[in-house]
Amino acid sequence: MRISLVQCVCGLLAVLGLIFVPAHAGAQAARGGTPVPTAVGPIPVTADSVPQMTVKRIQQVVDLDGAGYVEEEFFVSGSGNAYDWAQDGSVSVIASGLPYTTRIMVRRPVNASRFSGNVVVELINNSRTYDWPMAWSVVFPHVLESGHAYVGISIRPRGIDTMKKFNPARYDALSFGAPQQACPGDAAADRREDVHWDIISQVGALLKTPRPTGPLAGFNVQRMYVTADDGDVATYVNAIHARANMPDGRSIYDGYLHKGNAYPVRINACAQAPGANDPRRKDRGANVPVVRLLTEGDVLTSFNMRRDDSDAPGDLYRLYEVAATSHMDASYYRHLPLVEDQVKMGQPAFQSAWPVAIKCAIEIPLTDSPVYRYAMNAALVNIDRWVREGKPAPRAERVGVRNGGTPQAQFVLDEFGNAVGGVRSPYLDVPAATYQAKTPGPGVCGNLLNMKPFDWTRLETLYGSQKAYAAKVGQAVDRLVQQGWLTRPDGERIKRDSVAPATKE
Repeated sequence: MRISLVQCVCGLLAVLGLIFVPAHAGAQAARGGTPVPTAVGPIPVTADSVPQMTVKRIQQVVDLDGAGYVEEEFFVSGSGNAYDWAQDGSVSVIASGLPYTTRIMVRRPVNASRFSGNVVVELINNSRTYDWPMAWSVVFPHVLESGHAYVGISIRPRGIDTMKKFNPARYDALSFGAPQQACPGDAAADRREDVHWDIISQVGALLKTPRPTGPLAGFNVQRMYVTADDGDVATYVNAIHARANMPDGRSIYDGYLHKGNAYPVRINACAQAPGANDPRRKDRGANVPVVRLLTEGDVLTSFNMRRDDSDAPGDLYRLYEVAATSHMDASYYRHLPLVEDQVKMGQPAFQSAWPVAIKCAIEIPLTDSPVYRYAMNAALVNIDRWVREGKPAPRAERVGVRNGGTPQAQFVLDEFGNAVGGVRSPYLDVPAATYQAKTPGPGVCGNLLNMKPFDWTRLETLYGSQKAYAAKVGQAVDRLVQQGWLTRPDGERIKRDSVAPATKE
């Protein structure tokens, strides 16, 4: 019995070209609507010219063909504004007519009949200068399983610059315009990024406007949900969302999922990001659902992000703190470009197997935990249900914290050493390990999960048998699915993983 129970628990832990041009050339807007840019593509793929960020050249390839999906790259051109954002929340235009040509990556079902009507839009992260789709790396199985489309928008000049290093000929046409004046006292500031807020809005208008050709042509786009792994979502929601509308007055984007703990970023290259006591720094809801999904590893360092949930018109908001999760895990690193492509883009090479050239204070493997992935899937389902059915997303208890917001802050732990409260999972409610959301050590060690599996003696004391353990997991799964904290497919995966394979002794 001991062997099969341990195998059962370990199995569960182990889981741990064409041209599109609108009727009138150039960006345009119907009455009262956000301008619709032009799009060129799909950009041809050849042996010598492939997209940077393609799933075929990452460290663990995603089989889109097998999932019935296709990947397409488009270049999108238009012109937009640069904005200023005052402390009182007012937004003003400081420059207009700034030209841009950027790229979007589209991953969609081959057959429109399989399309769910939902598009997950990611504002691509450039923490390593090149486009690194961190949200996609977490949520892609759910996107493919659900029939959603995915669109990644390249929003920053540094990402464009690395594309040009990767393939100068393919990406020669990409560029961001800039206001004529430099920042006072900082002539070196890169003002090309100032136009990127209107890029986000205009790409959304492009995707949501029915067209016979171009990105998602022939697909009935009904709802679009934005996510990102940095502070662009926070700034966009607080400053820009209200300005981004379709001609009929509907919001371009139907919901937002903050992935992580990032605060709002600066509105233009000459501005400062909102500081600690700045009212703009506080999360706001909107007339569409806004959800922040926070890992346990980020709770203490972003304690002042906490605010009440709201169903008030114009302030639809939820904060979800996901217990037993770390800032990063293996899933992110699998979506790094191939080492040779990283070098080509001028960056030090990171390997997905162990991406840090340092030694943590505790020897740990690079944990692959599904807990945050499952929580993100459920959050997307809850946002969609809120939009489609008017059913507000569930509210979650906060993770238990003592002395929050002080240097003495610490988690309230249960008898197993795990945090109490927060968004729950069967991994916590039927525990087989202790989860430490930060690993001691230098550099990114603090971003990584340290998981300490229970030994067989403790497992036997807690559960008695494999069958009893799997039954408790199943009960926890059913409860969490009913409450909206797990999708049904993810719940079934957890149930399967809780059953040990047959063994011979």
